[in-house]
Amino acid sequence: MDLNDLNRMAENLAPTDTMPVLFVGHGSPMNAIEDNPFSQAWRELGKTLPRPRAILCISAHWETRGTQVTVNSKPPTIHDFGGFPRALFETQYPAPGSQWLADETKNAIKQTDVLFSDDWGLDHGCWSILKPMFPDADVPVIQLSLDYTKPGQYHYELAKELASLRQKGVLIIGSGNLVHNLRRIVIRSGDISDFNQPYGLDWALEANELFKKLIVDNDHKSLSNYKALGSAVQLAVPTPEHYLPVLYALAVKGVNEPLSFFNDVATGGSLTMTSLKIGTLGV
Repeated sequence: MDLNDLNRMAENLAPTDTMPVLFVGHGSPMNAIEDNPFSQAWRELGKTLPRPRAILCISAHWETRGTQVTVNSKPPTIHDFGGFPRALFETQYPAPGSQWLADETKNAIKQTDVLFSDDWGLDHGCWSILKPMFPDADVPVIQLSLDYTKPGQYHYELAKELASLRQKGVLIIGSGNLVHNLRRIVIRSGDISDFNQPYGLDWALEANELFKKLIVDNDHKSLSNYKALGSAVQLAVPTPEHYLPVLYALAVKGVNEPLSFFNDVATGGSLTMTSLKIGTLGV
């Protein structure tokens, strides 16, 4: 019996509990290989999460026309960035894929036809956070793309259809950043290595606090229609791809489920690492 046989057996086991949901502010891809407060929090989180049957990741870094899911049995580690040390480009995250989860995801989504893709893998929005969280890379992972032609409310409604996966042992992770404006980055020391030092511009902090208040209040309608939330939010979300993944996490949240924030820090002036844990995390 090989690993694929064991994975197929595991996929047929009925889960006993509703899996938690995460939105993770991923920030710099260097967080994947650095030992810093963000990667430390991801590492500790991995120790407390119930063991997933598989992971469905919605990353800011896979945008498509229409909606796609990966079906690679061995998804490649995508180094979709430039200007970083060689050690980062040499980093691999050889987690297996999951045809089972791709099928379940496609079948769960009714409002659009989900296409299978074997020309994508795991981009840094996905693997950079999973490497500290699940360092053995032994949990199957697939990605769901973001349809760049659709508004926030469409993404929220589509994401609601994924809620049933939580009862099938699937850990749903949205990966982006609530506040993400790279054109406004400020490195006060002038040294890019200080990027992760806590610092937020006034508008970035204002937008982040507003997002947190709306999240706590379960005001998902306002969060989905984020473009109407004022000038600070317009600066915080100049393009939607890093913001939309939080809607996927919130859409599958139960009304009375516990929610907490972690890594709630601004860096580089114009980016926040604020992340969410939804549901019961286990031990």
